[in-house]
Amino acid sequence: MEFRIAETFTDSLARLPAGDQTAAKTTAFDLQMNPANPGMQFHRLDKAKDKNFWSVRVSSGVRLIVHKTDESLLLCYVDHHDPAYRWAERRKIERHPKTGAMQIVEIRETIREIEIPKYVEVEAAAPPKPLLFASVSDDDLLSYGVPPEWLNDVKAANEDTLLDLADHLPAEAAEALLNLATGTVPPLPEPVAVEADPYTHPD
Repeated sequence: MEFRIAETFTDSLARLPAGDQTAAKTTAFDLQMNPANPGMQFHRLDKAKDKNFWSVRVSSGVRLIVHKTDESLLLCYVDHHDPAYRWAERRKIERHPKTGAMQIVEIRETIREIEIPKYVEVEAAAPPKPLLFASVSDDDLLSYGVPPEWLNDVKAANEDTLLDLADHLPAEAAEALLNLATGTVPPLPEPVAVEADPYTHPD
């Protein structure tokens, strides 16, 4: 079984207090040495959209989130119980259709707001900010690693919304968009061959 560590795991580990970090590192090491150890307390996350997400008990309050298949075990995230579960419930791991790389993708939620009309005097609205990626083709955005379900948000991004949007995108997509926004055109990455390991993508 392949053992992998996602960047999201190392980022979340760094935010934990020192004692919790030590316990999480010990659990991660134990998982790497023997993921089938009966002492590992795996719990399938019922509310997660991706049914391969499991939690592993680190301590009474801290959980590791792993993506477990027959072929691989990916350490994805670590946090206190409820925030860790919420993180997993809002994400899925999938192969990008254009780049071929495996990505942790935040799931888009549609929230419908019911607007109650209010009659107030409105000041003249400021002119809309220019859209940063309106002239970039969908195909190029996909090649940079933007998940298909995030294309409309990327196309609608301006200088005020870009940084918040980047927090929701896979790292390679966010980096490419920040470069494009500052006038640097990054080279389009080579797609991963269908038979290649999608976890070995250079991004």
